[in-house]
Amino acid sequence: MTQADTSADRPQLPPNPASEAPSATASGRRRSLGPLLALLPHLLRYRVRVAAALAALVVAAMATLAMPIAVRRMIDHGFTAPEAGLIDRYFMMLLVVVGVLAAASAVRYYLVTTLGERVVADLRDAVFARLTALDGAFYDTARAGELTSRLTADTTQIKVVVATSASIALRNFALCVGSVAMMVVTSPRLSALVLVAIPLIVLPLVASGRRVRKRSRLAQDTLADASAYAAEAISAMRAVQASSAEGAARARFAAAVERAFVAARDATKARAALTGIGIFLVFASVVGVLWAGAQSVMTGTMTAGDLSQFVLFAVLAASGLGELSQTWGEVSSATGAAERIGELLRETPKVKVPARPKALPARLSGAIQFDEVSFAYPTRPDGRALHGVSFSVRPGERVALVGPSGAGKSTVFQLLERFYDPQAGQIRLDGIDIAACDPVAVRRQLALVPQDVAIFADTVCENIRIARPEATDAEVEEAGRAALVDEFVARLPQGWKTQVGERGVMLSGGQRQRIVIARAILRAAPILLLDEATSALDAESETLVQTALERSMAGRTTLVIAHRLATVLSADRILVMEGGRIVDEGTHGELVAKGGLYARLAALQFNGAA
Repeated sequence: MTQADTSADRPQLPPNPASEAPSATASGRRRSLGPLLALLPHLLRYRVRVAAALAALVVAAMATLAMPIAVRRMIDHGFTAPEAGLIDRYFMMLLVVVGVLAAASAVRYYLVTTLGERVVADLRDAVFARLTALDGAFYDTARAGELTSRLTADTTQIKVVVATSASIALRNFALCVGSVAMMVVTSPRLSALVLVAIPLIVLPLVASGRRVRKRSRLAQDTLADASAYAAEAISAMRAVQASSAEGAARARFAAAVERAFVAARDATKARAALTGIGIFLVFASVVGVLWAGAQSVMTGTMTAGDLSQFVLFAVLAASGLGELSQTWGEVSSATGAAERIGELLRETPKVKVPARPKALPARLSGAIQFDEVSFAYPTRPDGRALHGVSFSVRPGERVALVGPSGAGKSTVFQLLERFYDPQAGQIRLDGIDIAACDPVAVRRQLALVPQDVAIFADTVCENIRIARPEATDAEVEEAGRAALVDEFVARLPQGWKTQVGERGVMLSGGQRQRIVIARAILRAAPILLLDEATSALDAESETLVQTALERSMAGRTTLVIAHRLATVLSADRILVMEGGRIVDEGTHGELVAKGGLYARLAALQFNGAA
């Protein structure tokens, strides 16, 4: 049974996120900052902005480091009677330094923040572009809500780090390094005590950071599960309500949210512990060094100004290191988000574009040939959907595929569209093997009218224009008239510019179907694929849609899938499928006369209708 042919009689609730365990790859991979380092190519596109931000950072750090020097000179010289006039100049210079610090900090903040916004915008574009390039094998198991979470929540987490935490971390790193250097200049002996304490501070922070990264990744995964479930449940809300399953849906989502909360709480607890440990260790070391310095002043080996300068540098270094411990936790959290996005960016489609794709004519004649095609879906490699299927369709011919559910009809369409490639055999258009062609070029030759139509939250006009984005309004409306869209557009408040709501909720089934047919007409492809295009319509809508379909089929090669045999009576040929094989072919009259599977299906439908 093919995936596209499988259907359920009852609406089903989306799967429980709790049943989906994290992959071995995700859980077993050693956490590091590697995923964040993978963002460097995105940053390096804006080298000038990065260089300007770093320059502003250096100026701000130098202005900050100048203050303790001024304080030392003021304490050692400004409070003595002969040099009392110097104190006014010292304070004036401090004001100048503060002004430089403020200006440089503002420039740094603006450059780094806008850089973060720009990088994350590029990253979102890259992720979405990769999602549009992935094929059916990927989307067989992917969950739309979880992918949306990566595209939005995870990129937002990265934006916080790049636009805010990275700026704070760089500033504090520069202050810490500069302060340590000035501490060494001021008092090598006291600095040696500080340097001995640094490993005692850094090692616990690194160890705690690993735990934070692990818990942050788990929190992001559980939040994505909850988001995925919510997206699926909301998209199927009418089915949920029709099944009186609101209580079960609420309970399941509440459980998913609770799991996300527990994971986020654990991650926050780890980050809080990391911050507390870092601050305590840093300032405890400052207290110890201050005590040692006080002893030096009392013995006369240091001046009060030197100690004040050293203490101020020590405070700057300690506060910088303390802030680094906090931003390290935020960076560790973003590592999980970067890792999840990196997984998407590394995902490659199973349907490959050949290194040297064979060019298709600008417009094919429409000849189709399946030659011993066998195929199994990636999710069910042991169960073949097609077994050595062979058939040919002449240019302009109208051929119907009929058979019970799971016979392989929709699989034929999916292989023609190159959503998958067969494991054996060839599919040719005008004698050219489509496996040797770019999938995008192949799809340009096909126009699909599916059973489950996709309507976007946009205007009628833009929903039709999707088929050919460069089409003018006049061309769109002409295609709409050919598909009888104008029949209901005339009654809409803004006509062709009327918003139709999410998934076309403001339109009827027949109206949505006619919009999709208008797309097929506007696309003007030489091959038309009709997949149960009228199966869900009432008699009046079906008559209108069938009229639109007849217009769209004119001058094209047409493949039609239909369970309702009345819709294929006018086909030039009918291919009967069962169990992934073609078991018979002929016209309606010929197949009825043979008395095989088609004759039984026809008897059930036409005799039952009678």
